[in-house]
Amino acid sequence: MTAIHKIDDDFYDDSFLLIAMHSTMADYAMAYELNITLKANFKRTRKDFDLFENSVFPCFEWQDTYHDRCWVLVANQSLKRELLANNDLFQNESTYSVPRLVPELKDVDYFLKIEEDITGSSDKIIKNVLTMPKVMAAYEVDSNKLKSKNNLIF
Repeated sequence: MTAIHKIDDDFYDDSFLLIAMHSTMADYAMAYELNITLKANFKRTRKDFDLFENSVFPCFEWQDTYHDRCWVLVANQSLKRELLANNDLFQNESTYSVPRLVPELKDVDYFLKIEEDITGSSDKIIKNVLTMPKVMAAYEVDSNKLKSKNNLIF
């Protein structure tokens, strides 16, 4: 008699809070403002998040030792440069595309991912984020409804 074994490839514990932010700030300015507003300590990671070939997403991280949580600020868009090899007037011309980390939320500029679901204080965090200059909107996103949820595993 043969045994049938099922492999569960869903090892990732998906308990996290995801806040979407709309802003015109640069990534370093967003991290700086979050540090001031939330009394955090976001620092740029040594290596940016590389999801697709030739496209990296700026990533900032903060290990909150007091609450034992990891906070991650990541941009939703990246600038991808592609070299076109043509035999015409515009030889070796570069084109640029804007890949998205979460394509179904293409208008979102940044995501704030907080490990360990903290549903009770999400409203307080969003309220503080909305007080920041150049932040037009901030709201909680239900990660279970996202098709590209696996893109948020760093």
